[in-house]
Amino acid sequence: MDSNDQERERGITILAKCTSVLWNGKAGETRINIIDTPGHADFGGEVERILGMVDGCVLLVDAEEGVMPQTKFVLTKALKMGLRPILCINKVDRAHADPDKVHNAAFDLFAAIGATDEQLDFPHIYASGRAGWATLDLIVEHVPAPKQVEAADKPFQILNVLIESDPFLGRLLTGRIESGKAVPGMAIKALSRDGKILEQGRITKVLAFRGLKRQPVDSAEAGDIVAIAGMSKATVADTLCALEVTEALPAQPIDPPTISMTVSVNDSPLAGREGDKVQSRVIRDRLLKEAEANVAIRVTETGGKDAFEVAGRGELQLGVLIENMRREGFELSISRPRVVYQTGENGERLEPIEDVVIDVDDEYTGVVIEKLSARKAELKDMGPSGAGKTRLTLKSPSRSLIGYQGEFLTDTRGSGVLNRVFSHYEPHKGAIEGRLKGVLVSNGDGETAAFALWNLEDRGIMFVGGGEKTYQGMIIGENARWDDLDVNPMKAKQLNNIRAAGKDEAVRLTPPRRPSLEQAIAYIEEDELVEVTPKSIRLRKAVLNPSFRKKRVREE
Repeated sequence: MDSNDQERERGITILAKCTSVLWNGKAGETRINIIDTPGHADFGGEVERILGMVDGCVLLVDAEEGVMPQTKFVLTKALKMGLRPILCINKVDRAHADPDKVHNAAFDLFAAIGATDEQLDFPHIYASGRAGWATLDLIVEHVPAPKQVEAADKPFQILNVLIESDPFLGRLLTGRIESGKAVPGMAIKALSRDGKILEQGRITKVLAFRGLKRQPVDSAEAGDIVAIAGMSKATVADTLCALEVTEALPAQPIDPPTISMTVSVNDSPLAGREGDKVQSRVIRDRLLKEAEANVAIRVTETGGKDAFEVAGRGELQLGVLIENMRREGFELSISRPRVVYQTGENGERLEPIEDVVIDVDDEYTGVVIEKLSARKAELKDMGPSGAGKTRLTLKSPSRSLIGYQGEFLTDTRGSGVLNRVFSHYEPHKGAIEGRLKGVLVSNGDGETAAFALWNLEDRGIMFVGGGEKTYQGMIIGENARWDDLDVNPMKAKQLNNIRAAGKDEAVRLTPPRRPSLEQAIAYIEEDELVEVTPKSIRLRKAVLNPSFRKKRVREE
């Protein structure tokens, strides 16, 4: 079901998706509607929207890896809705699978997050996705039939939870029919959350989910999950209903954003050479369109009108949005992520705290604990997790984890696994030390020369190779020392008739370290930006002229 390009590349679920299957089991032929939700807390808005459409939940757990922190996030939401869970332990055919241990860990998790006695008495099934075996009879027996079936004779009502755009049908609004029947050509209206009429129109198409495809149907009844075409203004959390209905359906509350960044027009000397969507008006329309479809993202305009504050659940969610825009042809400048603070009852500043679970080789536990303790994290639990690894459980401020992922992978030689999920807000914990090393900044415009970069390699690690375009204020590498250094990466070797005393050495450059989009966003400091274009990701100073940069530092 993960059909999105980024979902396939990253190996994660980003968008919630619906499907349905016909199961011919012990109870006869039964249609089962299935909704696949993301497990990562950054995409929690997708989970919160669809919980009202389901009558039960299946917790899918890996038989080898066991219960992960993201499992806690989605499961807590489902249990609060009163859903009775089923535990599905997948990949039981793996060599190091331990289904019994995973089953016990899942029970402990249910108890820890406040499951009722009825929810703790959950059934379980074993499965192997690769081998293609599992049974759905347990789902038919355990999950109740939708209550909406009893309201089949009442006026039509449906709550929109997903919004899509189709080039032929226009806006598609997906939800579960709460009452009545939906028929193409039927006159309906859209109500906002507070009951105001947004628009009136007719249903042009009713699309039902059949396998991985949507198929047009002649009618759909209460309890069916369908996509409806025909409306132009209605959006997520609005109610589509018959003309005689006056009250809107209640929508699930959405958790507030915890991370924000500034997205602005690309004003570098290389702007407009690779992308075709560079104007602030086009960027604004695209961000507002995203905020309309994704309720977990909040977009606000800044005073300058050329920059927009985009707030979301985490670096990963914002990184996915920027990557999608980059592939669509946008050119952008991105600031360093900042946490979204709240104000407490007594006027104190509160910051988001996250639960962090780390699986790391035993020999690297010391350096990980040392680094995170310096970032104001608190160690809550520590114990062996098998195969020579230790599992660390910590509580850490969200801002201390910004930019830590790359440092963590370096410290653990790429073997560590870090999972995090938002927990709660606590009083501000004070200043946290930022990046320890400075950067190498280009002092002119032109193309980088291999000879210059070869001489600069003693100064630090390069982010660019030879023959690449650069400009004044662009970051071309990381300095080995703590301060920033303006350098000339375009200086070519002098070709004259003076014979050298020694033999000329061949210029062999060390391959540059090219940061990915997420790595670049996490790496920069407050006075730096990431320049994002369809073909390139560049780091730069917010103020390009070195004289103005120094003047600003003196003023501060």
